[in-house]
Amino acid sequence: MHVTKELIHKLPKAELHCHLDGSLRISTILDLAENQGVSLPAHNEKDLADLLIVRDKVRNLEKYLQRFEITLSVMQTAESLQRCTYELIEDAASENIRYIEIRYSPILHTEGSMTISETVDAVIRGIEKGKKDFGTDSGIIICGIRDISPKISLQLAKVAVVYKDKGVIGFDLAGAEENFPAKKHKDAFYLIQNNNINSTIHAGEAFGPASIHQAIHYCSANRIGHGTRLYEDRDLMNYVNDHRIALEICLSSNIHIGSVESLQDHPFKTYLDENLRVTLNTDNRLMSNTTLSDEYLLATEAFNLTFGNIRTLIINGFKSAFLPHNKRREMINSVSIELDDNSNN
Repeated sequence: MHVTKELIHKLPKAELHCHLDGSLRISTILDLAENQGVSLPAHNEKDLADLLIVRDKVRNLEKYLQRFEITLSVMQTAESLQRCTYELIEDAASENIRYIEIRYSPILHTEGSMTISETVDAVIRGIEKGKKDFGTDSGIIICGIRDISPKISLQLAKVAVVYKDKGVIGFDLAGAEENFPAKKHKDAFYLIQNNNINSTIHAGEAFGPASIHQAIHYCSANRIGHGTRLYEDRDLMNYVNDHRIALEICLSSNIHIGSVESLQDHPFKTYLDENLRVTLNTDNRLMSNTTLSDEYLLATEAFNLTFGNIRTLIINGFKSAFLPHNKRREMINSVSIELDDNSNN
């Protein structure tokens, strides 16, 4: 059957890799800045969009991450965090995302008067209000940052333990890969693992497969964020496949930071053909000017995906969610029925 944007938009979906501070609405940034007295480098939607949205390859992860200084400047209050979380869930619900994992690093929101715990409480309130108003399930992934002290990662891991089963469903390590190896943060992941919390780590995006190896074998990551360069190590790729370690692929973002030269060079289809557990995600909706439906359409057109491929990707998303097994099964069964109904129409 022909896969259209309209079809993709209405299909039930899950998103596992979405950064809160990379998914704000431009109008919200301007509004929050005015209300908080925050000075921005641009004062209208067009000019601000030009600064924040990647129009071409940045070819440098660190340069890409500089854009977050703008969004983070208006996310230093509980009210702003709750609002941004709520609006992200609203945006997700508008394209029939049934489940979304929202990741952020609490330490980056403490430049004002908020404590780390207060940032988590604010995001939880946004999630709860979003669930009530839109019906979309969601959970929080707390991020350590590679280029911030491993002691801070351990502190954030302790917060994740406190909020386990209260909204936090996972732990992550984000930020610049090169010169900031994951193994330096292994104490945080040891604490996470020993408290039966799931983890995912950004790896193989701006550095080679050694980054993925560390994420899995030093930090026991259950999923890999991006994994763009996994194919360079066939033995490791086989291990990832054999152990069903999901890959959180973000096509537009990978192109924008220069992880791949072009969409045609992306190993996404290789991974899919090899039956790795591939999922599609946005990464940063604002910076990449994308939605999850857009990412599915991009993959469909670039790699000539069939409805069967789309079905596999969607089910992979729910299979890989940091949810209790029985809850995942319930979602998968429900979504499978809807997907089969759509394939017959």
